[in-house]
Amino acid sequence: MAVGLMAELIIAVDGPAGSGKSSVSKAAARELGFGYLDTGAGYRAFAIHKSNFPDLELAQLIQNFDYSISIDPDNELVMLSGVDVTAEIRTAAVSEAVSFVAKEQLVRNLQLQDARKRITDCPNRGVIVEGRDITTVVAPEAILKVLLTASPSVRLERRGLDGTEPAGNILKRDLSDGQIVDFITPGEGVSLLDTTEMDFQSSIAALVKMIRDVNK
Repeated sequence: MAVGLMAELIIAVDGPAGSGKSSVSKAAARELGFGYLDTGAGYRAFAIHKSNFPDLELAQLIQNFDYSISIDPDNELVMLSGVDVTAEIRTAAVSEAVSFVAKEQLVRNLQLQDARKRITDCPNRGVIVEGRDITTVVAPEAILKVLLTASPSVRLERRGLDGTEPAGNILKRDLSDGQIVDFITPGEGVSLLDTTEMDFQSSIAALVKMIRDVNK
């Protein structure tokens, strides 16, 4: 494919919490020289925004939502109203709150439009976009759609080890988010990548191989 002014190779990676989709996707993007977009960061930033203005109606919150994110896998930066919230969006409090805002259809519409614009504006040859409903809603036209999973016990162990979120929150988020989108069952044209028996480096290698194979 010719290289243009926007990403021509869109890779969509879906999967449940603790599956490793964020860390694996970011590392694969780094290896391939692709952009990397974590769409979940937008929901997390909105959860912070909502907590900052608890008295505002949802429509006002959406209108005043000033959010940006870097798509450089080597420069993770999330800004909310001019403030760096890169670390804050990963706190347990935000992880607890994010499922509640994600249930709001107006918020989902906002995040959908934002993600699609960032994909279109990506200057890299390729971009790996990851999140909960990427393969079915955000980027169903992706050249490669991957459902990256692991067994519940492995996901709990991984999230407990990285210390970013209490392990018990993972299954609660699965149940909550599963009422909105089906992120467990691969849809038509979606490739399954089960990392239950893989370590981190093997998971990266597997995703990179899938991307290279589809782009031969």
